Amino acid sequence: MYESEGLYEGEGGAPEGEFYGGGEYEPPIHDKGGIDPQSYSHIPEEIRRFIHFFHQHVTDQNLYDIQFIYETNFNKLTERYFEKSPWPEPEYVASLVDGDQVFLILYKELYYRHIYNKLKPTLENRFESYFNYCDLFNYILNTDEPVPLSLPNQWLWDIIDEFIYQFQAFSQYRSKLLKKGEDEVGTLRANTKIWNVHSVLNVLYSLVEKSKINHQLERYNQGGDPDSVAGEFGIHPLYKMLGYFSLIGLLRLHSLLGDYFQAIKVLENVELNKKSLYSRVPACQITTYYYVGFAYLMMKRYQDAIRSFSNILLYIQRTKNMFQTKSYQYEQIMKKNDQMYVLLAICLTLCPQRIDENVHSQLREKNADRLQRLQRGDLQTFEESFSYACPKFISPVPPNFDAPPANFNREPFNLQLKVFMNEVSQQSLIPVIRSYLKLYTTMPIAKLAAFLDMDESQFRTQLLCFKHKQRNLVWTKGTDALEGELQSSSEVDFYIDQDMIHIADTKVERRYGDFFIRQIHKFEEVRLTGPSFPTSH
Repeated sequence: MYESEGLYEGEGGAPEGEFYGGGEYEPPIHDKGGIDPQSYSHIPEEIRRFIHFFHQHVTDQNLYDIQFIYETNFNKLTERYFEKSPWPEPEYVASLVDGDQVFLILYKELYYRHIYNKLKPTLENRFESYFNYCDLFNYILNTDEPVPLSLPNQWLWDIIDEFIYQFQAFSQYRSKLLKKGEDEVGTLRANTKIWNVHSVLNVLYSLVEKSKINHQLERYNQGGDPDSVAGEFGIHPLYKMLGYFSLIGLLRLHSLLGDYFQAIKVLENVELNKKSLYSRVPACQITTYYYVGFAYLMMKRYQDAIRSFSNILLYIQRTKNMFQTKSYQYEQIMKKNDQMYVLLAICLTLCPQRIDENVHSQLREKNADRLQRLQRGDLQTFEESFSYACPKFISPVPPNFDAPPANFNREPFNLQLKVFMNEVSQQSLIPVIRSYLKLYTTMPIAKLAAFLDMDESQFRTQLLCFKHKQRNLVWTKGTDALEGELQSSSEVDFYIDQDMIHIADTKVERRYGDFFIRQIHKFEEVRLTGPSFPTSH
């Protein structure tokens, strides 16, 4: 567990405003000259009605209506009025909602998210959005009883997702100092506790602890009633879902920091290979499997990575018609989809095996040329593929503002790329050796070494490397995704008896019956749901 720094301590509460550890930054005062209702004439009447309507439903906690407003109305109005400009400033909106502070916090969350998504946030925007998250999480966590707030699961996920995204964006922004002016660098130097990694970790672990989500998941996996261990807060949907989404947020954050073991460890009570009550938000599902698959890839557990990517890519294929095509989430989902196909191509090159035919067909369609180059062992293609498909890694600490190192913003990525390429280089001869082994049942070591222009000693080393690299830890059962059994992933196995290699083909024959049964079911589905055509007599 992470040791909190003032946001939430045990069952009590920290003093308001201590969430960010006490920064020196003072948000600028927006002087609107004693705002009066006449000042709001620039806000379109439809937007004013919408804000009144939105506020009323949030106050009344009408969850179904809030969800429709959030997922549909807000996006439509954004497209119509604010495609290239921000929504009305919160200071103007305050009088429209009678100064309702909780609603204003939620409005500001949407306001700054829109700026990050459609516009270019200023340093002031970045700081003020951070302080708004301070207010939101302090409101939720620093209380003796659950707060009277109900929000749809999609919005709760988006809050956690956006919180981590803005931290990631700020970390990258702060790392690029070369083109920043002295005033901007001075502001960053004076405010190192704003968007600090400890504060972000603190929020996520506090939500996990407050909701008792790990206890709930453990009881749920045992077939019991999770509500029996949820406590006063965890039984409330707001806390339960924020706790669950925070686990996924921690998976993502630890992956961005390069701590893959801890990334998987936080999901020890999440049964990834089984549908659950908590898998209701598609974007959350996709994020989960992307980062789990990537963590497995970096931990050299290629079979587990392939299973993770295949499962979620198949899920996207079957459900993408449900996504709102005009929302920014849709663009993110489609980008993650393309990235996961590239990561799957890397995994299948390093650990060839059979996958679902629908996924394999899409993989060949999207990445046929890339696959060929990867299978030839083209190191540049491996590097390009990793660069395209990996997360945007971040440093947990700010740069030295007095003597900024060159390319500090690239250092986290360069480190992870180096680790990955070292592993690829060690496996560069394995596909070649595999191709020769498939052709023979027995063969003298000297002969195969000659084919590869190696002496026998070097070749024996490569054979040991083949044996070692093709044996991986693979998850088999249970909820702990770090556990598993050592299994060989190679289609061919061999042993050496003196100077002879004895080869056995371990490939399982394809079961054609299953393929035809699936096609028959698909045909039957098309026949029953497709248009009817008149039959000719």
